[in-house]
Amino acid sequence: MAYMVGRFSPGVPVLGLLVLVAGFGSTLTAQQVAAEAFARERTLLCESFTSERLGLWQKRLNLEAWTITVAMTRAADLKPKTLGNIHWDLEKKTAVIRVLDPADYAMPLPDLLRDMELTVVHELIHLGFAPVLADLHRTDANRQEEEHAVNHMAEALLDLERGK
Repeated sequence: MAYMVGRFSPGVPVLGLLVLVAGFGSTLTAQQVAAEAFARERTLLCESFTSERLGLWQKRLNLEAWTITVAMTRAADLKPKTLGNIHWDLEKKTAVIRVLDPADYAMPLPDLLRDMELTVVHELIHLGFAPVLADLHRTDANRQEEEHAVNHMAEALLDLERGK
């Protein structure tokens, strides 16, 4: 016991160990804070970008009579294997486009922004069809056909925009 007391006596070595542990702990906290700040900045950038692109595409697709917003949404709040969706009110002419939050993407920022713009354009095309399709009987088969057609239109519009 005397050996242990002498070995771990409260002195400089233990104090140094406590300082080291405390310093390491605060470094982890600082890293976590920095990572959270980076994630928040990335989300703000994506929100700004998608809002700007929404305005451009809303005008191009003649949807200016609509009040449309974009909301970053975590993957758990979207249907599996989707990158976004849109909810609208035909009478009020309001809509919310939900776009996958950047925290759930695993790609470089330029690719992520291109993908988000594709999602915005895709959902706006759905909105353009909303008055026509509202009264039709919807089935899984015709929804798949609609998704396929909307994907092709969105990609074609973006290819034109990007000079491809």
